[in-house]
Amino acid sequence: MQKFPNLKNPNHFLATLGGIGLSPLAPGTAGTIFGWIIFIILSHYIGMYIIILSAGALVLAIAICEDASKDLIEKDHKSIVIDELVGIWLAMIPVLFIASTQYERSLYAFLALIFFRVFDIFKPYPISYIDKNLKNGFGIVLDDLVAGIYAVIFTTSITLYLI
Repeated sequence: MQKFPNLKNPNHFLATLGGIGLSPLAPGTAGTIFGWIIFIILSHYIGMYIIILSAGALVLAIAICEDASKDLIEKDHKSIVIDELVGIWLAMIPVLFIASTQYERSLYAFLALIFFRVFDIFKPYPISYIDKNLKNGFGIVLDDLVAGIYAVIFTTSITLYLI
């Protein structure tokens, strides 16, 4: 088995978001923050088209995670962080619909980041079940999507209450 990740391998490079997943401290958080910043920047330029881009990123992430983890014992290797990007993007999509002022957008974005990380780290059911039992590209991404859904529910509820 070759060294993982090999950043010369395009799938490893993308799975680690260009090496961000190699962060010695909290690689998942580093990948999430990267994805969060990219979403914010792109949403200002492409608006609602980010939903289409997110769907494409989801499909691509599943394929990349499947390929990058095929020879690994620990399938959801800590340096694979493209799944965090897809999860935080899902958590951020409602900001396009419910926030109309900069304050509301900022509040939503901050809360989405916090809640996504909390759910991704602590893995309440069914995230923990998915994380333990689905050991393929789809499973690697799915647990982050469910964390993103939880983040949407909590973030949207709090944001709508506060605005």
